[in-house]
Amino acid sequence: MSMIRIHGVQLEVRQIEAAAGEQRRAPIVFLHEGLGSVAMWRDWPDQVCLATGRAGVVYSRRGYGRSDPVPDVRGASSEREGLRVGRLQPDYMHREAWEVLPELLRVLQIDKPVLLGHSDGASIALLYASRYPVQACIVLAPHVIVEDISVRSIAQARTAYESGDLRERLARYHADVDCAFWQWNDIWLDEAFRSFDIRGDCQRIRAPVLAIQGVDDAYGTMQQIDQIRTTGEHCVLQKLEQCGHSPHRDQTALTTQLIADFLAPIG
Repeated sequence: MSMIRIHGVQLEVRQIEAAAGEQRRAPIVFLHEGLGSVAMWRDWPDQVCLATGRAGVVYSRRGYGRSDPVPDVRGASSEREGLRVGRLQPDYMHREAWEVLPELLRVLQIDKPVLLGHSDGASIALLYASRYPVQACIVLAPHVIVEDISVRSIAQARTAYESGDLRERLARYHADVDCAFWQWNDIWLDEAFRSFDIRGDCQRIRAPVLAIQGVDDAYGTMQQIDQIRTTGEHCVLQKLEQCGHSPHRDQTALTTQLIADFLAPIG
């Protein structure tokens, strides 16, 4: 585990070595969900890298895991000494995809990665691939629009955090659990975020895309992957039974195999 400074912020980064003789293949960059972190992926990135014969990079976005927190995370959004202070804005995934991630990849000397994102991380992967070259883009339970079901479930998460055991369960994965939770929850429940819509951005993606979603996803209907339209010829949609918002946890073996099969012919 290491810390890498990007735009003045220390980010927690874990790198996974490729198996001997497999270094030529593009590495997989894992992009976590709205409440995720390096630790919250557990060992699944290692399983995927082993199954695909690739190296991997796992990192925690600002305010998550062991990465630097955001001061006054529930206050008014502003800048202090060049760094954001306060609440996330509706374009937070765009900024992560188009400002932070390109700089992280530059520092890591990765030119054309395979992106693998979950939930918010999946949306960030799609946005990055709409502007920058990638070998492939794999998305688990992405958000391309905001649906009522998403807002309802996120409102329920707020109740669970304030009155249930969610805060305690998340605290093991984040140095500043309140920062991690509120920066995600506040913006998703902000009326200004209801206009979030990246379907047009997806239409600019030329790379192969694999989109996986659980039939029982409480955070989105099948519209989320059905409405992904790319300019590339290879866009595969997989809808998994007995699976909720986290295919890599609910259907681990199947999800890993789908990814391995998809990446097998890709450099």
